[in-house]
Amino acid sequence: MPTDTRELDFTSAMARVPGPVVVTTTVDESGCRWGFTASSFVSLSLAPPLVTVSLDKKASTHSAFTSAGHFMVNVLAHDQSDIARRFATSGVDRFAAGDTVPLERGLPGIPEAAVRLVCRLHDVVDGGDHSMLIGHVLDCVTDVERDALVYVDRAFVRPAP
Repeated sequence: MPTDTRELDFTSAMARVPGPVVVTTTVDESGCRWGFTASSFVSLSLAPPLVTVSLDKKASTHSAFTSAGHFMVNVLAHDQSDIARRFATSGVDRFAAGDTVPLERGLPGIPEAAVRLVCRLHDVVDGGDHSMLIGHVLDCVTDVERDALVYVDRAFVRPAP
């Protein structure tokens, strides 16, 4: 939580900036599935194809992702805010609903997501209280019939056509 006026101002300002809602997933060496919700996801480079997603260093999923060989970014569709909330909640089985299944390269994915990107972990960069996971995109699956879910003003919205 923000602790001073500058942090509060920054948090309020960034809440006004729309961002895609993604659930990033991986499997560790023991076969345990891990996932988290983020709205800090962007493309980084075309050649090579790189994306970045930010993860709080205090998150229970942090060590699994910073040591993962591969991960999947599921860009959620406009009607998947329930999935976003579940993967943002601590202390629950995020995979219990059964809507995340093994997909490309055996990674847990969301079949009805608007976009799925399979990434090889390219780098982990320090970003203050977050780590930026940089992924080299290996596979892309896009459902052009599904609008992406957007997060702005602390609410999930469907983008206007």
